[in-house]
Amino acid sequence: MFERFSKDARDVVTCSVALAERAGAESVTEEHLLLAMLDQEGTRAAFAFAALGMADRRASVETGLAEARRRGGLSRADADALAGLGIDVAEVVSKVEAVHGEGALQRGGKPKRRWAPGHRGFTPSAKDVLEKSLRIAIARGDRHIGGEHLLLALTAMPGVVAEVLADHGATYESVQRAMFGGG
Repeated sequence: MFERFSKDARDVVTCSVALAERAGAESVTEEHLLLAMLDQEGTRAAFAFAALGMADRRASVETGLAEARRRGGLSRADADALAGLGIDVAEVVSKVEAVHGEGALQRGGKPKRRWAPGHRGFTPSAKDVLEKSLRIAIARGDRHIGGEHLLLALTAMPGVVAEVLADHGATYESVQRAMFGGG
């Protein structure tokens, strides 16, 4: 599938690997894909971020992602569903952190084994984003997968990344309008 990626999509993937490496993450996540995309300039995705007022909001995006990691990767929708069952996620996080230290529920940390530089695997959800981007490209009649397809896939996949993007005004529909003028 990687051979179908445009230069900007390849850059997103390779930069996401580098971001995961620098963070000491075991695997490349959809968060890494998003952060790598936010670093790009001159692409359709960068244009969409600018059109939606997100071009200079990387710190805000990182804060939203960090808050979700602190909740153990739960989205607000997950936390709301648990609240409906009488489980207060904020209280659970506070109690766990009181016993085990701040950030105890965060995923990540040091890799369990040493990796050669640039050889991080992708989490199942990050792989799903890559596969979804292919389906989006095919549905649009595009021959190659571009960064724009990756961004649309990130907005379409349920979870924390889509939630953080939506909090910043980047939904599937708004990104599609910004990049393609509708449809």
